[in-house]
Amino acid sequence: MAPTGPFRLVTVNTAPERAKRLIGRVVEDVKEQYTIVHAANAASIDEVRKTVEEAQPNVLFTASMWTPEEAKQIIAIAKEVVSDLKTFSLPQGMQVEKGPDAVVEYIKENLPALLG
Repeated sequence: MAPTGPFRLVTVNTAPERAKRLIGRVVEDVKEQYTIVHAANAASIDEVRKTVEEAQPNVLFTASMWTPEEAKQIIAIAKEVVSDLKTFSLPQGMQVEKGPDAVVEYIKENLPALLG
């Protein structure tokens, strides 16, 4: 069976290199099931609208450094641009508390529900 996609992903992460590395791992691990293209990263809430307008993603991830309120704000801004955007927020503090491997596993566990 061919992978589902391609999905254009935008991440919202204050550490763009870390976002790229983590998403690179996820993309590699799920390439049999999904084709995911990491289209862009917004490094701040102020960059979200412009990044989403330029990248036109169908998926957006908020990283674990954002509070639930900030994640909601980011998603609201992004959905003003792409109304049917699929969104996923990592639990606040996950990267710090559990490390990058846990983040990669958490994303992979949640992808079927998100992209299915």
